[in-house]
Amino acid sequence: MELTGFSRPAEAGERQVGASVLSADFGQLADQASAALRAGASSLHVDVMDGHFVPNLSMGPAVCASLRNHVPDAVLDVHLMVTRPDTFAPLFIDAGASHVTFHMEAEVDHVGLAGRIHDAGCTAGLAINPDTPVDRMLEIASAFDLLLVMSVHPGFSGQKFIDAVLPKVESLRAALGPDVWIQMDGGVSPTTAPACRDAGCNQLVSASAIFGSSDYAAAIKGIRGLGTS
Repeated sequence: MELTGFSRPAEAGERQVGASVLSADFGQLADQASAALRAGASSLHVDVMDGHFVPNLSMGPAVCASLRNHVPDAVLDVHLMVTRPDTFAPLFIDAGASHVTFHMEAEVDHVGLAGRIHDAGCTAGLAINPDTPVDRMLEIASAFDLLLVMSVHPGFSGQKFIDAVLPKVESLRAALGPDVWIQMDGGVSPTTAPACRDAGCNQLVSASAIFGSSDYAAAIKGIRGLGTS
C-alpha cells in the first residue's frame, strides 16, 4: 500500500513548512488554508485537543473533513493532543487525514497504533512534550515516519519558543541520520526557525507567524530560511 502523508524520506537539506490552522480565522478557514498552500506551505497542520490531555478544546473530525473537501490535494497533518489517540485516530483518518501524529505521553500501545495508522493508508508520527526525555522516543522511532518535538507545552497557539528542547532534536538527528522527518511545533517563526534548522529540523510547523502575518509567503520563506526576495 502506498501511504499518504510523509511517506517519502527527507532529502538532504530539504525543509518543509506546515501551516497550523489553529491560528487561522475559522470563519475564513478554507480561504486562508488555500492561501497558505499557495504561499508555499507543504502541509496543513490540524491540532486536535480534547480538554483532558491538554487544557483546551479544538477541532473535531468535521473540520478535517471540511478541509479535505476544500483542499482535496493537501497533506492534512493531524496532531492528536488527546488522552485516547487510539479512539481518535480512526475518526480523523475517515475524515481525510493524510498523516496522524500522537504523543509519547499517551498511555497507549504506540507501535501498535502506528501499525494501525499505516494499515489505514496514512503515515504515522510520534510527538514528545518539552519535558519528556528523548530516549523514550528513540527506542521506538523506527515504527514512525515523522518525529515531532514540541517546543512549547501543548494546548495553545502563540506561546514563546522553548529553546531548551533543541538538544533533543540534535540527539534525534545524530542517532537517526539525515533522511528522517523531524518536526518542530510551537513558537516557530522566522526569528526562531534558524535555531530549529541548525539543530536538525526539516519540518517546521507555524501557526500565528503565518496566519497572523499580512504576507504568508514572506513568513513561510523566512521560516524555511529562503529570505523574502
